[in-house]
Amino acid sequence: MTPGFPPSSATSFSSTNGSHAQLGRMLQPSEWADAGIPLLRSPREIVTGLHSRHQPMPSTAVVAVLDTDERVAASASFARAGSAADGWVFRNALLTQLRRIIPHDLRRRVPVRTAMLLYCREGDGQWTEEDGAWMWGLRDACTLHGLRCGAYVTLTRDGWQVFGEERGGRRPHAFSKPVDDRKPAERWETAPVTGPRSVDGAPSTHSPRSRNSGHSPKGDDPEVPRRAAAR
Repeated sequence: MTPGFPPSSATSFSSTNGSHAQLGRMLQPSEWADAGIPLLRSPREIVTGLHSRHQPMPSTAVVAVLDTDERVAASASFARAGSAADGWVFRNALLTQLRRIIPHDLRRRVPVRTAMLLYCREGDGQWTEEDGAWMWGLRDACTLHGLRCGAYVTLTRDGWQVFGEERGGRRPHAFSKPVDDRKPAERWETAPVTGPRSVDGAPSTHSPRSRNSGHSPKGDDPEVPRRAAAR
């Protein structure tokens, strides 16, 4: 259980019915579509930017926090562990990353920032139980961090797809090279990369392309890799 937060009723389960609880910790496409997830105004721009910044490969998740103007305020990438798809495990992994890159908004009556998830995986763009577990985990992590739950986007060999919407594209895809979409006037500074982490916190065996990265407000953990743009 994640330290610092009381258990939610949705994640309470016993060892005798663990498999049934695990099945309950995922969202069907119809449930996700009915959840009132805010639409992205510029999904291609956001997906391309996150892909360029984090260069995800299959089994890499990229969580990003958007401000009220839908600009990326902070983001981080990490490798998924080889365990079975479980929304509770994914929720804890997402919470760990959110705590590292941005302060919580639990004191606000209404969330003002939105967290979204880009997940790069094998296969095609059709919904899978793994997608359902990530959806459940994202929704619960947002609640526990005081954020609004945003879009869930997959990156596969077919391209990118925003679930719950009829929007997607062929590029970038799971195996495409990143596109440098920065303007000439921008300068990016990159802190040393500490290495990728799996969802259980152990060092990942994935390629260096799959790594923790992001940019965060001043005063956060100095060991968190970050990129900041000078405009």
